[in-house]
Amino acid sequence: MVREIKARYTQGKIELLEEVDLKEGEELTVTIGEEPGPVSTKEAFNRAAGAWKNTMDFDAFLRDLYASRRALGRDVSL
Repeated sequence: MVREIKARYTQGKIELLEEVDLKEGEELTVTIGEEPGPVSTKEAFNRAAGAWKNTMDFDAFLRDLYASRRALGRDVSL
């Protein structure tokens, strides 16, 4: 059975933070993964910068946007 549980490493020992149903002396395999720390706003911006690059033709997007606005615009005559 594979189960993921939380644990804390303290003074050279791994302390389980959840109850487990194990027999005394039972051996297991431990896989260690670190919890991601908080990301600063600047770091998040740097990760996202350029994410949309080359995903669309921006000039065509603007042409379509302005054309749709002209088509939907109200004709106001005074």
